[in-house]
Amino acid sequence: MTLTTENMRDALCKMGEKAVKASRALAVLPADAKAACICRMADELEISAKEILKANDEDVKKAIVNGLSSAMVDRLTIGEKGIKNMADGLRAVASQTDPVGKTISSTIRPNGLKIDKVTVPIGVIAIIYESRPNVTSDAAGICLKAGNAVILRGGKEAFASNQAIAAALNRAAVLCGLPDGAVQLLPWTNHEAVNMMLKMDEYIDLVIPRGGERLIRTVMAESTIPVIKHYKGVCHLFVDRDCDLEMALDVVENAKCQRPGTCNALETLLIDREIASTFVPMLVERMESRGVELRGGVDFCKMVPSAKEASDEDFYNEYLALKLSCRIVDDVYQAVDHINRYGSKHSDGILTNDTSKAEFFIANVDTSTVYHNASTRFTDGGEFGLGAEIGISTDKLHARGPMGANELVSTKFIVHGNGQTR
Repeated sequence: MTLTTENMRDALCKMGEKAVKASRALAVLPADAKAACICRMADELEISAKEILKANDEDVKKAIVNGLSSAMVDRLTIGEKGIKNMADGLRAVASQTDPVGKTISSTIRPNGLKIDKVTVPIGVIAIIYESRPNVTSDAAGICLKAGNAVILRGGKEAFASNQAIAAALNRAAVLCGLPDGAVQLLPWTNHEAVNMMLKMDEYIDLVIPRGGERLIRTVMAESTIPVIKHYKGVCHLFVDRDCDLEMALDVVENAKCQRPGTCNALETLLIDREIASTFVPMLVERMESRGVELRGGVDFCKMVPSAKEASDEDFYNEYLALKLSCRIVDDVYQAVDHINRYGSKHSDGILTNDTSKAEFFIANVDTSTVYHNASTRFTDGGEFGLGAEIGISTDKLHARGPMGANELVSTKFIVHGNGQTR
């Protein structure tokens, strides 16, 4: 059948109907049954490893032919270790405390009404993402743990891999007695299908885009469904005058160099003016040894003639590469002002032994995740004990920071009475 706008819309509506049906079954599924289902999904990934790796090999070969960067090919490649990591991630999610049915508050009113506020699933969640096929597994497991059905749309470069993974996951869900449609993947890679899906507010309750800033801004512009977004990770560290400089160097190196292409990698370093003459030469030596290109404000460039002068735009930039913007600031107050102006509300930290400065920084920096004497690279669902993550929200409503199953529930008021009238 020739793919037309009309039959694509019909197919999407059928996917939406299946997802809603599955979400209603998931919403009342006992916690132990959900955990068993997610474990069955992990088993099915391992059983289907040969099929998944064959599909992934097809994607990787196409990516190389199409000239994708080595970093993108690396993100795309699964391998046997990747299968194990996906399965282990699902089992970790399964073992967590169920986020549904928790009583947040309970009140008895003067008229005798008992009012409980409890957590409930959101319903149907659509997730749009790029590159990494492991997101297919992570997203499905976390959504199901919170009692939600999920519709996935991965990047075209991972299409075959995502199809194989999603098929294994949904197969496991059906074997566990769930309606077909708990885990679905859009079978097309064209943008028209995504734009249609973003208007399906009669079926989908929440959209989570996970990818580059361009993708996320497009989703925000097109969607009639609520969106939780993560624009970009312009992460900062401030090196205070009262800190261990060797420790600071190690943290900066890790934050910038360990995996520079990730959203929690360091992009801007702020240096206290009082220690700049001592710390900057140490920084230059360490960064040059790792191949990092330094860009800086006027004061920094006076001290480091080899550094490129940073434009105002550079301080807003998420490089995702071995590039680092540096600025010398007068104190923690100026550091906080800089971060609140240029930051993306992702991950920012202070390196200091002064508790009062750390407390000021923590209280005043507007960010999803704030660090004291640690690398920003820890902003990750696995590192935070979430097992996996659905994404890292830089929003304030309704979730912020790394999002696990606990962030994919809503609330319901349950009111018990004995005949009260108003």
